[in-house]
Amino acid sequence: MAVGKEIRTQIASIQNTAKITKAMQMVAASKMRKAQERMEMSRPYARRIRRVIGHLRVANPSSQVPFLRDREDIKKVGYLVVSTDRGLCGGLNANLFRQLLREIQEWQGQDIGVELCLLGRKAEAFFKRVNVDIVAAQKDLGDIPHLKDLIGTLQVMLDGFRDGRIDRLFIISNTFVNTMTQKPEREQLLPVEIEDEEELQQHWDYIYEPGPEELLTALAARYIESQVYRATLENVACEMAARMVAMKSATDNAGKLIDELKLVYNKARQAAITTELSEIVSGAAAV
Repeated sequence: MAVGKEIRTQIASIQNTAKITKAMQMVAASKMRKAQERMEMSRPYARRIRRVIGHLRVANPSSQVPFLRDREDIKKVGYLVVSTDRGLCGGLNANLFRQLLREIQEWQGQDIGVELCLLGRKAEAFFKRVNVDIVAAQKDLGDIPHLKDLIGTLQVMLDGFRDGRIDRLFIISNTFVNTMTQKPEREQLLPVEIEDEEELQQHWDYIYEPGPEELLTALAARYIESQVYRATLENVACEMAARMVAMKSATDNAGKLIDELKLVYNKARQAAITTELSEIVSGAAAV
């Protein structure tokens, strides 16, 4: 029964693995709910500040704020890439990186340079092997990212846009659709795009203190920070949801594998018993 012993050892090993994946699934489910709450809390501020900037820009169309001015001649673009620090979350990071690589190839095909600012250990590990400029990287943000940990990395890209090193700045991260679905999404950060300008034309202007230029500059910076912070929170929610689904799938697969191995073990045991009985019967017949 040497074969039977090996199968029993394999079954025990898979059962231990299934316990681990089940525990990881439950932990991810708990963290996902908290991450969703933080994500939802960050959205109203980002929407409201975007609308305020829209009012200010429509009311001051001749504004010379660098963050709001569109540049026709694009020589280089920048990307803020939001990934996870840990794995075991299915194809979450792989799908994001695949979309970004396609976009990088499109820009390079137009002789437009690309530089990256990376958030998350997985993005740093992946893009080190890709022929692209990496100007800043930040990892170990944890399950509850803090804005103060993002400011320094983000400032590198803001300074690059202000100094003319890059002409457009995008952020690419995962968007939480539902527990089963997370999709990569790219959004333009700079120059700031204002939606529903026709609707904004019918709205009011503000009384400024100090002037509109200083206010727009400060608000644009706060808006970009809020968008990046919201994206990192949403990416955490996506990570936890993807990990929960991946660990549930792993637990289910472990259960199926255990059932198959038990069937093989029972067949091997039955075959061994049948062989033993045949030998006993043959021996008795010989006597």
